Amino acid sequence: MSQEWMIDVLTDLKNFALANGLMALAEQLDDSILIAVTELKQKDQKTALIGGNATLDFGVPRTLAAGDNI
Repeated sequence: MSQEWMIDVLTDLKNFALANGLMALAEQLDDSILIAVTELKQKDQKTALIGGNATLDFGVPRTLAAGDNI
């Protein structure tokens, strides 16, 4: 995972929140950590599948969803 620094920052913020009694914020940051880990892992898997090029177009050709300028 090339963006592990992001998880470290979120973890530091969560620990600060816990140490200062900000329980709702700590819970929200915990959720954010889980989402970040999941999305970064999915991004890394997609990148590995296409040989390092992380730009995939999952749109339908010749539609606005594909980014085509029709």
